[in-house]
This record gives sequence, structure tokens and C-alpha cells, in this order.
Amino acid sequence: MKCEEENMESTNNITVIYALLSISNWLTPSVLAKIGPKIAMLLGAITYCFFILTFLWPQTWLLYVASGILGAGAALIWTGQGMYLSKCSDESTISRNSGIFWAMLQMSMFFGNLLVFFLFQGKTHIDKDTRVLVFSILAGVAVIGIVFLGTLRKPNQQNVALEEDIPERQRNPRQAFISAVRLFMTKRMLQLSVTFVYTGLALSFFSGVYGASIGFTEAIGESAKQLVGLNGVFLGVGEVLGGVVFGLLGKRTSKWGRDPIVIIGFIIHIISFFLIFMNIPDAAPFGDTDAVAFFNPPIAVVAILCSFLLGLGDACFNTQIYSMLGGVFAKNSAEAFSIFKFTQSVATAISFVYSSHLGLRVQLGILLVFGILGTACFCLVEWAVKQSREMSVSERETVDTEK
Repeated sequence: MKCEEENMESTNNITVIYALLSISNWLTPSVLAKIGPKIAMLLGAITYCFFILTFLWPQTWLLYVASGILGAGAALIWTGQGMYLSKCSDESTISRNSGIFWAMLQMSMFFGNLLVFFLFQGKTHIDKDTRVLVFSILAGVAVIGIVFLGTLRKPNQQNVALEEDIPERQRNPRQAFISAVRLFMTKRMLQLSVTFVYTGLALSFFSGVYGASIGFTEAIGESAKQLVGLNGVFLGVGEVLGGVVFGLLGKRTSKWGRDPIVIIGFIIHIISFFLIFMNIPDAAPFGDTDAVAFFNPPIAVVAILCSFLLGLGDACFNTQIYSMLGGVFAKNSAEAFSIFKFTQSVATAISFVYSSHLGLRVQLGILLVFGILGTACFCLVEWAVKQSREMSVSERETVDTEK
């Protein structure tokens, strides 16, 4: 009963965070128009630090308050860093910078899960000393991160390839909000929103459902609970590797386009979905089960391989989404990234709700359908962008020839 109450409380906290995150994403373009991306990232980082510190003195009411503040702060930091990335890049460097950014971001998943894996090893109950130690370390890292954010240089405004009629420096909060609404209703952004939804569903699956399903699959053996920690570690390895590779291949990505990488990411996810379908029982998301899937007994190495593939595929999608938003929507970067996080967070919240009621196979089916739609929609936008650029180049060459 106590475990069920704790799970319910955890779900409620996640709901509060994503509800505030979703709502706040529509307000962040107006806020960023006033304070800029650097200050927005600093304020967002402070809310993360506050949320971590509340676990040193755990109180239910305080946790809910901190969850709400974190949701609003997350909108600031995510949109702010997307806008800052866009301002520090141009069309030739955005793919490289997006890859580097994603690799650095996901290192937290690798090192954080590695820390928890060793500190929680052999523990069935997290004692006070362990809890204080873990969250003290996390708070210390958060403070260091805030200090580094404060040292960031002012982004180079000349790198921004503007597309809208209103120069960004002249926008006021009201214009920023109206611009976000208008941008959301454009054909390209509506198509990309399908891709955003898929990344949100996938995020919920690999961050909440899959790791728990591994731990609940008793047929794996005594190591099942330990594999939950390794799941996070290898997710991080896949995410970081994807970010590093696409960062190194940034110039070639600009030449070849973003669509091949997204297609590769989808293929990687299909492989991982199939292996999960074969390896993990359908009832695994609901709690401890001795049921088995097609692999009998389930193979621990395959379970961890799927974690790596989920992370690698996710890096394929997210690095190219950041590249697309920071390059194609450079002038509207705040609005574009706020729409991205809004759509993604809504999808993640919905997934957290249905994941406790639907079996693993149905959830994999939902991911497969939205993966196909999201990949197709991203490719359609990328092909339209390529065609538009080719026409622009052709028109310029024609004008030069006539002169």
C-alpha cells in the first residue's frame, strides 16, 4: 500500500511539472523578448536547484510547490537554451552545435545514473544518509552549472538568418506571443509537431516505462533490479554517442540534409521496439511479474542493448530537431523552441497517464505508429526546405546572369 501511495504521489508530481511546463511554454517567448536567453536560462537553472534542495527536507506540500516552480522554470531554460544555441550558430554550424549541445546535455543522464547505480546498490530502502548524500551532490553540481551559465558570452546577433517581418530586437512581449501562435498554425510547424509528439511519447517510454519494466520482469533473475540503474547509464551512452557523432559530422549533415539521420534514428528505434517486444512481457509495466515474452528466459544483455538503442535513436531525432529549429526558424527561435517543448511535454504527460493502464505491446504499437508519422512529417519539412533553398539559389543566379 505504501509503495502504491508513493507511486501515485510521484505520478502527481510529474503531472504538475508537465502541466506547468506546457502552460509556461506559451509565455516564455514573451519573457525572452524582455529578458533575453541568458537571464532566462539562469532563472530556469535556479528553479532546478530549488527543486533538488527540497529533497533534503522532504515535505509533500513543499514538493508540489517545487514541482510547479520547476515546470515554469523548465520552460525558461529549455526555450532559452534553444534560442541561445540558434543565436550562436548559422546555417553551416547549427548541425554541429546541436550535436555538441545534445552530447553535453545527456552526459548528465550517464553520470547521474552511474552515481545512483553505485550508491543505491544492494539497497531496498533509501536511508536518510544516502538520500542527503545524493541530493547534496546534485545540488552542488546544479550550483556549479548556474555559475557557468553566468559566464556565457552575449550571443552574436549577426548569425541569425531572419525570416519574419518584425526584427527580433523590436519585439515586445505581446508581439512575441502573437508570433508564437501564428507560427504554430503554419503548415511546416504543424507537420513538425507530429515529430515533436513522437519524441515526447518516446521520452516518457524510455525514461519511465522501460526501465521499470526491466526491474519488474522477475524471470530475468536477481539482477533485474540492478539492471534498472544500468538502463539509465546505457541510455545516456547512446544519447552522448549520438550527439558526439552528429557534432563531428555537422558539416556533412549540412550538405546531405537532416532527413537521413532522422530515418536512421527511426530504424534504430524499430529494432529496439522489436527486441523489447520479444524480450519483455506485456504485463511488465504494471508491477512484478513472472510472465515471459518470446525470449524465455528474458536476456539481460538484450534489455540493456535496447536501452542503448533507445538513447541513440532519440539523439538522432533531437539533434536534428534542434538543428531544424535553430536553422530554419532562426528569427523565431524562441517561439519555435517553445512550441517544440509545449508539444513534447503534452505528449509526455499523456503518455505517463496511459502507460499505467496499457500493456507494453500496446505502448510499443503507439510508438511505432507515431514514429512512422513523425519521421514522414520531418522528412516532408526538410525536403520542402531544400526545395526552397534550391529555388532561392537559382533565382539569385538568374539575377546575377541578367546583370
